[in-house]
Formats: sequence, C-alpha cells, structure tokens
Amino acid sequence: MNTDTQEKSNAKKIKIKAIIFHIVAIICISLFCAAISPKKLQNDTFYTITIGKYIFENGCSDLTKDLYSIHDLPYTYPHWLYDLGMYIVYHNFGQPGIYASTMILSAILGISVYALCNKKSKNKVVSFAVTIGAMYLVKSFIAARAQLVTFILFVWTVFAIEGFLETKKKRYALALILIPLLIANLHCAVWPFYFVLFLPYIAEYLLVSLEDFNIWFRIRKLFLNLRKKLTKKEEKKLKIDEKIKQITKNKDIRNEKVKKLRENPYRVKVEKNHTVLLLIAIMGIAVFTGFLNPAGNGAFTYLYKIMKGNTTNSINEHLPLTLIDNTEFSYTVVIFLLFLIFTDTKLKLPDVFMLGGITFLAFKTRRQVSMFAILCGPILASMVSYVFNKYDKETILKIERFVSGWFGTIVIICLFIIWSTNLVKPVMNVDYIDTSSYPVEASDWILENLDVKNIRLFNEYNYGSYLLYRGIPVFIDSRCDLYSPEFNGTYNKETKKYDGRDIFSDALNMAGIVNNYEAKFKEYNVTHIILYQNTKLAMLLEKDSNYKRIYYKGNFKIFERLSAQQEQTENKE
Repeated sequence: MNTDTQEKSNAKKIKIKAIIFHIVAIICISLFCAAISPKKLQNDTFYTITIGKYIFENGCSDLTKDLYSIHDLPYTYPHWLYDLGMYIVYHNFGQPGIYASTMILSAILGISVYALCNKKSKNKVVSFAVTIGAMYLVKSFIAARAQLVTFILFVWTVFAIEGFLETKKKRYALALILIPLLIANLHCAVWPFYFVLFLPYIAEYLLVSLEDFNIWFRIRKLFLNLRKKLTKKEEKKLKIDEKIKQITKNKDIRNEKVKKLRENPYRVKVEKNHTVLLLIAIMGIAVFTGFLNPAGNGAFTYLYKIMKGNTTNSINEHLPLTLIDNTEFSYTVVIFLLFLIFTDTKLKLPDVFMLGGITFLAFKTRRQVSMFAILCGPILASMVSYVFNKYDKETILKIERFVSGWFGTIVIICLFIIWSTNLVKPVMNVDYIDTSSYPVEASDWILENLDVKNIRLFNEYNYGSYLLYRGIPVFIDSRCDLYSPEFNGTYNKETKKYDGRDIFSDALNMAGIVNNYEAKFKEYNVTHIILYQNTKLAMLLEKDSNYKRIYYKGNFKIFERLSAQQEQTENKE
C-alpha cells in the first residue's frame, strides 16, 4: 500500500470515528435533555393552548383584541405561531403530546449547543461535557413555553454568524434572514435580542478598524502639513518634513508591533474580517422582518414597553440575580474565572464581549441565566479545549478512541440510559397538572354551578391561565403585558406616560390587601372571588358579612360577593 493510499485510509477511519462519536454524543445528550424536561404543565402553557385553539379555528385575520379576560382589552398576540403549533400538538396528542414536544425541543436545544461548542472548540469530548453542564444549568428554564424555541434559534444564530464569517456561504446568510422572521412570530418579545448577538462581532471590526486607521497619526500629520503650507521659511519646512518622517516611522514600527501581537496574542485574539460588512448588511435586511407578524410593529416596541412597565418588578424571573440563591450559576462563574486567571487560554474578542455582556445581563435579570448557559457554554468549551490541547491532548484522543469503539459506545449509552431513567423516574407518576397549584376541581364546580358568561370572577395571577384554559373568563392571567397600561393604553406626550389601565398592579394589591379590596371589587364589578385557601384575603373574606363562601375544597376557596347583584341592578336602572 503506497503512502497516499495509507493516508486516505487513515483519514477515512478518523472520519468514521468522529461520526460515531457525534452519534453517541447526540444520543446521550437527547436522553439527558428529555430526562430533565418537566412533565407538569406550566402556567403559560394553558393560555398558549387556548389561544392556539382560537387561531386554529378562526385564523389570523383579527388578532387585535383579548377574548379571555373580563376587561375587554386590546391585545396583539406576541407568539401566535408557537401557540398555534402547541395547540396542534395538544389537539392530536393531548397533554402527553405537550410533554413529548418539550422533550424533543429540549433535545434539539442540547444538540444545537453541542454543535456550537464543537464549532468553537474543535474538541468533541470537551463539547460533549460542556453541553451536559450547560443543559443542567438551563434545566429550570425548560418548559412548554415559546422561549424554548427561541433558545434554539439564538444558538443557531451564533452558529450561522460564525459560519458566515468563516466561509461567506449563502446558506448561513439565508439562515440569518429567516431566523428573525421566525422569532418575530414565535416570540416577538425577544426579537430585539437577535440583533444583540451581532454586536460583539461588529464591535471587534469597528475597534480594529479604528486602531488601523490611526487617527492620532493622521491628525498630527495633517496639522504638520498645514504648518508647512503656512510657513515661508525653508528651514522650518525642512524641520517639519523631518517630524513627518519621524512620526511616519513611529507609525510603521507601531503597526509592526500590532501585527505581531495579533499573530501571537497574549490573551485576546483580534481579527479584522471584512465579511463583517456583509454581516451588517444582513442585519439591516433582517430589521424588516419585525414588521412581518400580526402585531405589526410590535416586535420593535414590545420589549421596550415590558421593560418600561412595572410588571418586571413583580415577576420572579425578571428580578435581579443573587448568587447565594443560584449556586449552579455561581459555580459556573467561578470556573470561568479560574480559567481566565490561572491559565493562558486565549479568547477571541467577540467572545470576550459576549461573555461580559451576557454575564452582566444575567446579574440584571435571572432569566438571562438561560442565555448565559447556552451562549457562554461554547466559549467555556473553547477555553477548556485550548488548555487540553496544550497540556494533555493525548487524554482527549484516548477518550475519543474509547467512545468511538463498540465497547465504549455501549458503555457510555448504557450509563446515560441508567442516569436518565433515574432522573425521569420520580416524575413518571406525577400528574400533568398540579392540583395544589391549579384549581382543577374548583373549575369543575364553577362550570357546573355558576353562569360563567355573566359572572365577573376575581382570581390571583398564578392560576389565571388555567381558568382561561377551562373556558372561565379571568381577572388576570400570566399574560402580564395585557394588563399593563403600556399595552392597553396610549402614550401621553405631556405626562410621558401611557394612559391605560394598570390591572396588573390592582390585581396584586387586591390579593395582597395593599388597598381597600371592597372598593376595588366594586370598581371592577366583581361578583365572585377564587383564592388559595391560606391567603390573607381569603381569611378576611371569611369574616366579612358581604362575602359568602360557596366552595372550599383542597387548596381553593370561592366566595360570592353579596352586594354585587344589587350593584348590577342599580347600574341597569
């Protein structure tokens, strides 16, 4: 066998082993991701199914008004496409179908993170290990919600950006135009974040271009040339020429040092890639996708309105992160710091910007821990891979060979089957709906004993979506945007505020007895109240003669407001 044939044979064997490793990794990641997916349906899932049913039956021609609360509010549906998709799954496969779809989407997310890790690190073993860690960190954010799909799309976005900068292939450019179109219809609230992912690459190009432009040298040279034109003495002109030559020489020396530093950086790799200009053009085209959804320009304004409103101060996932309550995130930050401080690992400048920016966002609002896991995990993979490649590359090769062999393949897959089975076993007998958190039996009673079309029910925030799912008009549900003035009112230029109804705050204050509950119930014409049985408001209503408890079972109580009927009669008169 000649040398060329031997080399081709070896290359083919290496390629086959790499494919086997990827297959094993994908199987194991899928098993793990499916195992950590929650079986219990989440609050948002209930209104997602209900809205999806309406769209399925009526189309998207009129998605401008809310149909499920008692308040008659305007509403644009920010993730109509996801709602429709989830209803189709639910319609055909029921609650098990929702659970299965969550497992599938979770597995796709894990595989996508693995692909990005491998692209950045060129190390299959490290990519596999980091992906498992990243998915463990993001497990509390895995749910049948639109954000699970957008997690996948954001990972694909970074993958496409890096692929386009490396190869300029059209398929990556096409993906970067289609992805924001999907986000605008699947979850338009996070559509602006898509463009944030471009900023690290654009910032690198601008900084390097600014450095190469050498503005200080150009200003000095311009100033000296101006002095030369204004002076009449030849002696001074010669001195100015000498100065120009000297600063030009200094510039050349500096440029040479910069070139060598870029070729062999100490910590941060810097590159001037002119393909970024095409990336900016793609970004400009993608801006127009924000108009291509039923919400019109909602993709441009939705996030701004949410952040400007007061709902983020009361919803847990929007609150600032505290390290003591998020130990997994704390350990991950420590691992990053250890590699940055005690190793000579090198990072690309866009990775530095990405890592710093998303870490900052994670401290600002805890829901961004999910973005930290899926987008900064691949950066950690590249750091770990650099250290192994420099100090212990042979160990990685041994692991690859073991996993790629038939014995290693069987062992690794069996271990993950056992691990995943142990993870999923505790939830196998759990109901899809938590009856202690959601009023399952209470809803049955309401539908059997009350005229749901004519009552005006007050409910708490945490289970409003379930009532809506059962066809009971609600006071509030987890679509917090609907109940804030930024979304149901108009902007007042004089007060610089939105003139709308702050039903969200009223609901929280009424449930928390911050204000006069009777006055608010009268203002909203409330006829019935459903509450968790151990709330302060429920205890007060038990003692209030104007309220009659008509249902008490499990974790819920229902009260009738006795004065409501008289008020309704007076209003008609």
